[in-house]
Amino acid sequence: MKIINSLISAFQMYSRIPMPQTEWKEENRRYALCFFPFVGAVCGILLIVWRLICTRFNITGLLFAAVSAAIPIFVTGGIHLDGFCDMTDALSSFASREKKLEIMSDPHIGSFAAIHLILYLLLQTVLFAQVSDFKSIAIIALGYVLSRSLSALAAVTLKAAKKDGTLNSFTQAAQKKLTFMFLFEMIAITAAAMIILQPLTGLLAVSAAAAAFFYYRYKAYKSFGGITGDTEGWFLQICEMAILIFSFVGELVSEAVL
Repeated sequence: MKIINSLISAFQMYSRIPMPQTEWKEENRRYALCFFPFVGAVCGILLIVWRLICTRFNITGLLFAAVSAAIPIFVTGGIHLDGFCDMTDALSSFASREKKLEIMSDPHIGSFAAIHLILYLLLQTVLFAQVSDFKSIAIIALGYVLSRSLSALAAVTLKAAKKDGTLNSFTQAAQKKLTFMFLFEMIAITAAAMIILQPLTGLLAVSAAAAAFFYYRYKAYKSFGGITGDTEGWFLQICEMAILIFSFVGELVSEAVL
């Protein structure tokens, strides 16, 4: 029952998918971070289904790209984009560490975040419009699982910037050793699947995700003294963008070589 409640807690927190009600207590969040990548799996499956529909009805270009970019937002409610905006505002302030943490706690969106959000979604849509190979789409779909696995791994291994907040409510309740082992295996399996699908594109995408993870650690520690729920959202978006960019690059290189 604890496993099921942890699964429900993960989807209640990180998605807008209707779930049975479960009591919000520590016991029910013990393994929730293990199930965070499953939300990414839903995003990935929907992306694959949408691509198959587009292929069946000869839908290409902007419509395919716009819906593909919107799928994770429909699934998650935009919770990670909210963190992306909050951290962007904080970083753009060039204020002290304490002030940056205050800015991230402000629910209002600033002009810098709005600008970056528009640019992010535009770039994401344009890149989806350029990716044509089905295997590249499959790698991007798996990337939603990989990004969330890395995000959850960061939550249980990296230092927290604050002693309170939603992130701490999950990490303090987590069985960290078991969660770490599960996430490590999930990362290894997902990365291997991406590389097997298309070796060059998969390797580039996995390498980009790894680089995003280490850059995230550096940026979070330098700017905030650790991670928060908002920085986790920022990382997720940066990681998925990196996977998308290098999936496109890998496809271009593969076509040029062949």
